[in-house]
Amino acid sequence: MDYPGNLYAVAAPSGAGKSSLVKSLLELDSHLTLSISHTTRKPRGQDQQGREYHFVDEPTFRAMVQRGEFVEWAEVHGHLYGTSRGAIEERITRGHDVLLEIDWQGALQIKRLFPNAVLIFVLPPSWDELRLRLERRGEDDAETIEQRMANARIEVSKADQFDFVIINALFETALFDLKAIVHSQRLKYAALRRSRPAIFAALDLP
Repeated sequence: MDYPGNLYAVAAPSGAGKSSLVKSLLELDSHLTLSISHTTRKPRGQDQQGREYHFVDEPTFRAMVQRGEFVEWAEVHGHLYGTSRGAIEERITRGHDVLLEIDWQGALQIKRLFPNAVLIFVLPPSWDELRLRLERRGEDDAETIEQRMANARIEVSKADQFDFVIINALFETALFDLKAIVHSQRLKYAALRRSRPAIFAALDLP
């Protein structure tokens, strides 16, 4: 089914800068809204319920899975994450552009359900830089960092299945690239036909 709104999914290994890029993009683009995922992980730092995530316990999450309330869900770093079907479909049906900040597994699931979705993968410039960023943020112990690095190698190997790839070596450049991808998608013939059908009909365009 075609929807007038655009759907974007951004994935990256931990430490690549995905969250910072998404946050900055949302501040610059008022036509883009973030879909808030559900997760079983505990809030950390300045996390707030309903802002970064909808925090739920595992039984609640599993019950939502059984009821078919997620368009995608996956286990990442020992925690469950899922994207609400209703929240996405309602927004894109009304013509809103929606951005998902999810892992690679979820992004590929989204593409199967929403073929028009745009998948974007954020790469670090090197393995050494990724490790340095994980160490600098000071959220994980040495063992957790090693696990994240091991997971990152698996995650990065999936980048070729995405529509676009951004190398986050310099934040400002990576943000420009992300903005360019979002804007370019809106200007595609098929996307404009979905979002502006009256104009296409008036011009007798197929």
